[in-house]
Amino acid sequence: MAQFDLYTNPDKETKAIYPYFVDIQTRLLDPLHSRVVIPLTPIENKEDGYPASLCPVIKVGGEEFALLTYQIASVSNQVLSQYECSIALRRDDIVAAIDFLITGV
Repeated sequence: MAQFDLYTNPDKETKAIYPYFVDIQTRLLDPLHSRVVIPLTPIENKEDGYPASLCPVIKVGGEEFALLTYQIASVSNQVLSQYECSIALRRDDIVAAIDFLITGV
């Protein structure tokens, strides 16, 4: 598993709200049986009001999703079985959103 890889949410109950998880954990911690992730949610209309500094917009397959940084969580490695793509090119935006969540800057 690589940092900033995107995975499909396999849970039938939450998949519509959170179709993807982005793995933000360093590979140095690969021996652990869990990963720190941030869920993505579809942007249904531009007035959804997600603050850009906390919830950057990520495009996946031509659709826009908000990275819900404030819902950062830990999941079992088994949850991340359906690799979608890498969003490593958005690394700076993701790290900035995490920094904003933690420090407010």
